[in-house]
Amino acid sequence: MLWPFLFLKSTSLINDQVFMNHERIHRKQQLEMLVFLFIVWYVLEYLVLRLKYNHDNAYRNIVFEKEAYLMDHDLNYLKNRKFWSFLRFYKIPCK
Repeated sequence: MLWPFLFLKSTSLINDQVFMNHERIHRKQQLEMLVFLFIVWYVLEYLVLRLKYNHDNAYRNIVFEKEAYLMDHDLNYLKNRKFWSFLRFYKIPCK
């Protein structure tokens, strides 16, 4: 997801509610951060985490990914999500 575009490996993913919810969470994050700030923050956080973890663990521990992965099964999450809610996911320990 890179607002306003959603890139898919397969069009069948459009029917996957959890996947789509995950990507909608990213869309909300990006809009809150005016897209550019999101991209900068995402890349910088990945680079810092990459010093400590391998690629997969660094990616999974980016705060935006933590929020999206932990909340993607809650299909009502975005209805009640507060502004910049991703910040509360920093409290969740890295794996």
